[in-house]
Amino acid sequence: MADLVLYGHPDSGHACKVALALSLARLAHTRVWVDIWADPATRPAAFLAASPLREVPLLTIDGVPHTQSGAILLEIATRFRCLGGEDRAALRRARELLMWEANRIGMCLPQLKEARRVKGEGFAPGVVDWLRNRYATDAENFGVLLGDKPFFHGDEPGIGDCAIWGYTQWLAEAGVAPTDQMLGWLERMRALDAMKAPDAFFPG
Repeated sequence: MADLVLYGHPDSGHACKVALALSLARLAHTRVWVDIWADPATRPAAFLAASPLREVPLLTIDGVPHTQSGAILLEIATRFRCLGGEDRAALRRARELLMWEANRIGMCLPQLKEARRVKGEGFAPGVVDWLRNRYATDAENFGVLLGDKPFFHGDEPGIGDCAIWGYTQWLAEAGVAPTDQMLGWLERMRALDAMKAPDAFFPG
């Protein structure tokens, strides 16, 4: 079995994506809490040596570092043939979902969440409205992509669900409302045995 070490923080939706994937795949791993709100220079030396941008998540596999949540999710799926990495068709679906999440709903939600945290400070006039308009489109397309299946990968969740979960778990904190389809999916995701709260994935 590969030696897996995940570095992350509960406030990072990107780190939560990877933590959930490892949990769903039942892959034994060690988790290391990294204070993303502190001076990056104070972060663990092993983390700084392996993460060129000093960002979480970082997953090391047998000592080899992997960065960027989408790339990490694809590595997990393909290396361990799970969560959408079982065959070419499943992997094509996984890639499409990850690209959509990264370019659309996974872009606007973290920014909306941050805008509320800082009470708009540092955000130019009109930016929050623009992000809200993007979210409205993304929420509609969320339903198109989900269709009538319980999860984005069908009857069981995959890395696409993990990616989309990363920040949709914080819709209230982002100041936006879920659609009915989102609510149903969120409830199913929260009911998964592998699901944990962010603080449980990365206890301080």
